[in-house]
Amino acid sequence: MQAKTFTEVGRRAQIVTAAIEVIAEVGYANASFSKIAKHAGLSSTGMISYHFAGKDDLLAACVAEIEQVTEAFMQPHVDAAVGHVAQMRAYVESNVALVGEHPAAMRTLIDLVQNAGAQAEGVNGRLTLFEEHFRAGQAVGVFCSFDPRTVALAFTSGLDAVVVTAAAAPEPPDADELARLGRELADLYVRATAPDPEGGSE
Repeated sequence: MQAKTFTEVGRRAQIVTAAIEVIAEVGYANASFSKIAKHAGLSSTGMISYHFAGKDDLLAACVAEIEQVTEAFMQPHVDAAVGHVAQMRAYVESNVALVGEHPAAMRTLIDLVQNAGAQAEGVNGRLTLFEEHFRAGQAVGVFCSFDPRTVALAFTSGLDAVVVTAAAAPEPPDADELARLGRELADLYVRATAPDPEGGSE
C-alpha cells in the first residue's frame, strides 16, 4: 500500500479543520460539503470526496482530531497532579478551561455527540475511567464510601453540563470566568467525595 504524501496528509488535515470550524458555526445538520469546501478554500467538494469515503468518515476524523486536541491540553495538567484528589481536580479544571482554549472544537464535539450519534472513544471511556479512579482512591482512604459507578455517572454528567453550557454561550466565558467555574465545580466534587475527618486524607 502506498503511503500518503505530505501533500495528501496536509490536505486531509485542512479539510478536517475546516469541517470542525463549520460545524461549530452552523451545526452538524447544516454543515454541507459545499460549505466545508468553501471554508477550506477548495475549488470543489470533489477534494473532500477524494480524501474521505463520506460524511461519516469525515466526522469520525473530526472526532479523532478533537480527541487529540483535548488530550494534548488536559493530560499535562492531570499528569502534574499528585494523588487521586488532585488528579480529579486537575481533570475538572482543565476540562472546563478547554472551552476557552479550543471553543470551536468543543462546540463541534458536543454537536456531533448530541446530533450525529458520534461517540468518541474518550467520551465512551470516561465513565469507566472515573469509576476505576474512585475505586482506587477509596482503597487508599482518600474518598469516602459510595458506589463508584453512580458517582462516576454524576461526576461526568455534572462536568458535561458545565462544559456544554459554557461552550453554547454566544460568547464563551473568558479565561478567568472559566477558571472560576472549574474551581467551584472541582471544590464541589472534592467536598462530596471527602472521607470523614477520622478517615484521613491524601
